[in-house]
Amino acid sequence: VFFFSVFNRKTGEPPLINGWIPYLGKALIFRKDAYKFLLDQQKKFGDIFTVHIAGRYITFIMDPFQYVYVIRNSKQLEFHEFANKMASKTFDYPALSKGKFPELKENLHRIYQYLQGKPLDIISDHMMKNLQDIFEWKCSQATDWETEKMYKFCCSVMFEASFVTLYGRVPAADGHKVISEIRDKFIKFDASFPYLAANIPIELLGATKKVRKELIHHFLLQNMTKWLGGSKVVQARQDIFEKYELLGDYDKAAHHFAFLWASVGNTIPATFWAMYYLLRHPEALAAVRDEIDHLLQSTGQKRGPTYNIHLTREQLDNLVYLESALNESLRMCSSSMNIRISQEDFVLKLEGNQEVVLRKGDWIALYPQILHMDPEVYEDPKEYKFDRYIENGKKKTTFYKAGRKLKYFLMPFGSGISMCPGRFLAMNEMKMFLFILLSHFDVELAENKAVRLDNSRMGLGILLPDVDIAFRYKLRS
Repeated sequence: VFFFSVFNRKTGEPPLINGWIPYLGKALIFRKDAYKFLLDQQKKFGDIFTVHIAGRYITFIMDPFQYVYVIRNSKQLEFHEFANKMASKTFDYPALSKGKFPELKENLHRIYQYLQGKPLDIISDHMMKNLQDIFEWKCSQATDWETEKMYKFCCSVMFEASFVTLYGRVPAADGHKVISEIRDKFIKFDASFPYLAANIPIELLGATKKVRKELIHHFLLQNMTKWLGGSKVVQARQDIFEKYELLGDYDKAAHHFAFLWASVGNTIPATFWAMYYLLRHPEALAAVRDEIDHLLQSTGQKRGPTYNIHLTREQLDNLVYLESALNESLRMCSSSMNIRISQEDFVLKLEGNQEVVLRKGDWIALYPQILHMDPEVYEDPKEYKFDRYIENGKKKTTFYKAGRKLKYFLMPFGSGISMCPGRFLAMNEMKMFLFILLSHFDVELAENKAVRLDNSRMGLGILLPDVDIAFRYKLRS
């Protein structure tokens, strides 16, 4: 006997797409290709519909002009509670309950001021120096053309530079080796991340539980105190954790590990795609390299591994071709789902006198990949156009749909209250990586194969490549 839960729709509730498998609903088809699935439903049901996915009822708002109404209602449509639950399960620390840890969530949130304004300049300067040190170390080994796998290369450089910038240097003689070991474990854990995010018990994921435990142990206080020159943001987090007696040593370490994941989990694949698309498109590579060379000349700086390059935030911001190329690769490889949870029964009022009746606990989702790939907003959306975000030599920030200007046109970092607080640092890091790479080296692809997006992280951020690809580099003459 099959038991189907009858989910009667009230007046004003969007059409429900239920699926025939109890509990799972449309989960399998959604996981296979969320983008295609959502477009198909939009054709059938219009811009607002509810999908039953693994026991949850998720209402998708497909019209980008309506995004603002969802983002604006942050009181009724909450995000943090959902994010906290998911993170505490994924990274193995106790949920940030108000009773047990009063104001911990707010205190941690306040620390993000260290990733903006003046403190952002300081941490970016450290990142630039650390990136140059790592590239210099790479240069010392590259006498002629060196061939490496691109994803592995981006991962090794960005992981180490971010780690040292945030947590400090590992003083052991084999500092590189220690960080490589942490990185290798990190990659193993990261491969299971989509399953953990989908609520699959860690016990079913092979060695993941053991690997997570080992990773968290690296961040125990007795290990972290040995690292030299960590960042203000990590120091401030440590100071806050010390105030909570109910947070055990392991719990604090798990928080530090979660912060590391948040810092590099999406930045590494985003750096890969930015580099990959530049190397696939010689005219893009030439334009970005010209811009970089021009900046170095105009500021009287020499390029090459033995010279220290210094860039102000203003100089980084004025590299319009570099930023446009980076934004274009983010447009093509990001697939995040912006989720809000209804805190009460309420009516969400939208543009054009539309209303959506929501029940307490309902999920609302925006899926910006639909917007990023909309041919009405972006002509030939599947084509990489490195100068798409430039108009008359300046940054282009006006995009239209149906003749109307869009408030939101590029959303790789989420939206509103759920926007990534580290987005400014992440953009700076990726720009600096490409800046040093292209000012120091001649780079080219060493094999001719198409790299595609691996959809297993759909809805979770930046998609990974389905294969790695070889490239080669040598010092620029």
